[in-house]
Amino acid sequence: MSNLVQQFQEYSDWRKNVLTALAKYRAWVSESDLSDVASDQRFDRIQGRLAEDKLSIAFVAEFSRGKSELINAMFFADYGQRILPSSAGRTTMCPTELLYDETFPPCIRLLPIETRAENLSTSEFKAQSQVWTVLPLDISSGEGMIEAFKQVSLTKTVPIEEARSYGLYDENDPDVAITVDDQGRVEISLWRHAIINFPHPLLKDGLIILDTPGLNAIGTEPELTLNLIPNANAVLFILAADTGVTKSDIDVWRQHIGAGPGRMVVLNKIDSMWDELRSEEEVDQQIAKQVSSVAQMLSLDENQVFPVSAQRGLVAKINNDATLLNKSRLPALENALCNELIPAKQHIIRTQLASDITALIAAQNTLFSARNRNIVEQLFELKSLRGKNKNVVEHMMKRIDAEKKEFDGSLFKLQGTRSVFARLSTEVYTSLGMNILKDEVKKTREAMQKSRFSAGLREAVAQFFEQAKHNLTMSDKKTEEITQMMSVMYRKFSTEHGLALSQPMPFSLEKYIQEIIMIEGVYQRQFGTSTLWTHSRVVLMQKFFDSIASRVKQNFLLANRDVEAWLKVIMAPVEAQIREHKDQLKHRMLSIQRVHLATDSLEEKIQSFEELQSGLEKKKKELATLEAMLQAVIDAGQAQLEAAA
Repeated sequence: MSNLVQQFQEYSDWRKNVLTALAKYRAWVSESDLSDVASDQRFDRIQGRLAEDKLSIAFVAEFSRGKSELINAMFFADYGQRILPSSAGRTTMCPTELLYDETFPPCIRLLPIETRAENLSTSEFKAQSQVWTVLPLDISSGEGMIEAFKQVSLTKTVPIEEARSYGLYDENDPDVAITVDDQGRVEISLWRHAIINFPHPLLKDGLIILDTPGLNAIGTEPELTLNLIPNANAVLFILAADTGVTKSDIDVWRQHIGAGPGRMVVLNKIDSMWDELRSEEEVDQQIAKQVSSVAQMLSLDENQVFPVSAQRGLVAKINNDATLLNKSRLPALENALCNELIPAKQHIIRTQLASDITALIAAQNTLFSARNRNIVEQLFELKSLRGKNKNVVEHMMKRIDAEKKEFDGSLFKLQGTRSVFARLSTEVYTSLGMNILKDEVKKTREAMQKSRFSAGLREAVAQFFEQAKHNLTMSDKKTEEITQMMSVMYRKFSTEHGLALSQPMPFSLEKYIQEIIMIEGVYQRQFGTSTLWTHSRVVLMQKFFDSIASRVKQNFLLANRDVEAWLKVIMAPVEAQIREHKDQLKHRMLSIQRVHLATDSLEEKIQSFEELQSGLEKKKKELATLEAMLQAVIDAGQAQLEAAA
């Protein structure tokens, strides 16, 4: 088992352990009547994030650089043969995702290339199961799987006009022009996208592997440039040792990948440089020289370029040949990937956990403090009645009744605040609503169809981005207004009635604004500098806008979801405290009344509250123990990764 596979499994086990500890913690909180809407939402968010956590690795290269062979060597050598097709020429013709979704049986889902004629992105088609061609995957047969996987390499020939309508033919691209046959037909992929649902242990644990077609497809399939590659946790950019860096390699690296966390360059096929007429030292020097050249051309440190032989690494793993495996240098790449990728991913999850769990603990401690304060106050009142006459008891009852009336008055004023809150909540959606965005998309498409000049096309898309950013900014200002209003209300109730309220949960739409800016940046790199627009370029631009619109829609959907969730919980803390305070006033009045009516003895009542106080302290210690256990499970993964690194 490689270090990469082992660490990924350990990371998966860590997630499962955190989920188990969190479920235990949540069950105790619920049984102890310490949960509220805000806490329940935080629990749901943490559990959902951990359960749905994925770790994706994208393999990007020109054809015949050995992407599929590298995937076979790194992840599927245990099958004793190649799983993904790997041979001379182009073997992966469409973007291919290898993952596992338990809601589907083992299968290959294939999106027909004809869907490129529609105004929908690949992401949007994923929700339309009827559009996909589904082929069963017999995981018990290695040969059967190999045959099924060959679907990703299938092509067909179509007239030039049809290829152009899909955005797959550019007469100015010499690589495409030479593929035209005598009948004026051009070869294109049979499929637009492939999803291989494969119950491999790593895929079941949340690994997603993206195998991309050649570099030419990077520019023609917007899903890659807008979604799959930017969102990958790691991108392996694969070059061939014998060819080095080509101009198209440099363009793709600069425009779509670039240096950064989880971005690595793999110099594959170093076995082509092995030469029996040269010493090992001479071969190593030649490889080192090529690594230095690649690093210089891509503006990287040499330690970010990994020379390997995927083919020899696969053979070595299948034959358990440790010497050949070491010579292939594949373990060095796997170690670098797991030491950078998995700790970085776990750090992100752990940071998110820390924020949510801190808020959960604070919410529970606030409720504990409120309940403890109520008991202490009632004990003080009851003990102060020892030896007092009925007039004193009646005076205390009147004082509590006055407190209740004052509190009821505050609750009446709260209704006015709720009305303002409802109005502002509605106003948030006047610029964030999905119907408004759909109208903007429609308006932009119409403007693009009317214009056939580059300036008009760019202006239409620029207006779309500006409007999207403006709408998010306007909604963000409304959420700020709500936060300020709620802060005033929190302070008012805390000051006037002694409620234990901190500041309301903060919220911002800034990350969604930054997402729009990022999408706009991808568009600018792809089309912003174009001066000469051919018909095929216009078609490609329109296809690209389909994916832009899809990505922006998804961004707005997530923003709407987060706003809705925040609006539901921002009132929760004050409402929970109000319920606690109302119950406390009610119990205080009942206790004094019973003493006044002598329905039970004063000392028995004091003893009852002292037992409540003792029980509350016991529960507080139980909660602290559960918190410590949960934190220990979260920290355990950090210690393991630091030791491995």
